[in-house]
Amino acid sequence: MNKSEVTANKIADPEKLRSVLALWRFMGKRIVFTNGCFDILHLGHVDYLSKAADLGDVLVVGLNTDASVSRLKGPSRPILDENARAMLLASLHFVTIVVLFDEPTPYELIKTIQPDVLVKGKDYKAEEVVGYDIVTAKGGTVETIELVEGYSTSAIIQKILNNPPRGL
Repeated sequence: MNKSEVTANKIADPEKLRSVLALWRFMGKRIVFTNGCFDILHLGHVDYLSKAADLGDVLVVGLNTDASVSRLKGPSRPILDENARAMLLASLHFVTIVVLFDEPTPYELIKTIQPDVLVKGKDYKAEEVVGYDIVTAKGGTVETIELVEGYSTSAIIQKILNNPPRGL
């Protein structure tokens, strides 16, 4: 299997996700879950995801589908399609598996995964994180991670729009 195939193999459909979750639980792995749109992968995302991965043995990333991103962010988003976003996330060595979801929130996905650790950015209070009730009811924790200032997809898009290429 070449490296591109290895990366693509880290993108799971629901059946594959259930299989690997069963294996990880059998092995006693500490499962970490986070989610997002990850529209234009940037330093803030890499920092956040690497810190999330440090909280356990495996990192599951729930990725909003294109339709879900459009509903959340507006009709001009996403910039990159779900296949590109999934491959970029899967290419990060500390991301164990990527799973797409189309619902408004990852609540049902969190119910399926039953992570030991649920992670969001510090712009959320732990008690406000979707899935808090599921994770804490089973003795897990909800962690919030400090975000890298100056890095957001919206800010990057705005910077590009404010600085069009010259000479075209």
